[in-house]
Amino acid sequence: MTKQKVLVTGADGFIGSHLTQTLLSKGYAVRALSQYNSFNYWGWLEGIEHPDLEVVTGDVRDPQLCDEIARGCDTIYHLAALIAIPYSYSAPDSYVDTNVKGTLNMCKAALHNGARRIVVTSTSEVYGTAQYVPIDEKHPRQPQSPYSATKIGADAMALSYYHSFGLPVVVARPFNTYGPRQSARAIIPSIISQIASGKREIMVGDLTPTRDFNFVLDTAEGFVALGETPGIEGRDINIATGTEVSMRETLETIARVMGADVRYTVDPARLRPAGSEVFRLCGDNTLIKSLTDWRPRYSLEDGLRITAEWFTDPANLAKYKTGIYNV
Repeated sequence: MTKQKVLVTGADGFIGSHLTQTLLSKGYAVRALSQYNSFNYWGWLEGIEHPDLEVVTGDVRDPQLCDEIARGCDTIYHLAALIAIPYSYSAPDSYVDTNVKGTLNMCKAALHNGARRIVVTSTSEVYGTAQYVPIDEKHPRQPQSPYSATKIGADAMALSYYHSFGLPVVVARPFNTYGPRQSARAIIPSIISQIASGKREIMVGDLTPTRDFNFVLDTAEGFVALGETPGIEGRDINIATGTEVSMRETLETIARVMGADVRYTVDPARLRPAGSEVFRLCGDNTLIKSLTDWRPRYSLEDGLRITAEWFTDPANLAKYKTGIYNV
């Protein structure tokens, strides 16, 4: 019996690589897109070997490439994007090209190739600072950074293809995902990697905002649920825990989990412009729980413990430049 083939774009990234492994563990054959580079480097797919894994390289900004890789794929998980918020202040054109046009290219490819489902990745950043909590899917969109503006545009483009052409699209909106392999520009891996490298004065940004943190394996399971569940096309759906924790509380929990006595210093380079900071995020997961069997399985402390264990492995920590803040 032929295994169902799925495509994952952005498979070489943090969430994409975990989603790829989750899909392989469930018996899917996965075509994984890694961004082309002259080093033939596959990012976090390096070291993942499986007979049902096909790695291809390219760029979602290329419509011909998108059409080629979508051929023969039943379901498409579109994660490829530029995601660093600070860098979007400097390079907004790149974000429009990758996030909006890249999503357009994948929607056209999915439609042309008759995909059964395309799951397009959104972000809780589209909501901006919460006007009410928990944030449900009807919450107003607030483009508080060029990054979030392009994701709002990408979501709208995907849903327009559902309404205009009947494209079977679902927009997955994960709240703040963390875990092994995450970029050190994010607060959790930044704190953990600094502690793991022996630092006791931890450089941080604003510690007052709150976030709804999803452990990456829960996020991956959420994507699979949205790819498999019938009859949910044309909807945007939160993947959230329904809880919130401040950055300060997160720092304190990490220090406790790692048994570290640390102090912190606010680094001005890590602060967003005042009007761009999202001060509160707490997601409503009522919809995904009503439509699918998905439930978050990992508590924040359990997820942080697993993440800290991964980062404190010298082989993993060596991949990070803990003394350099990369936007």
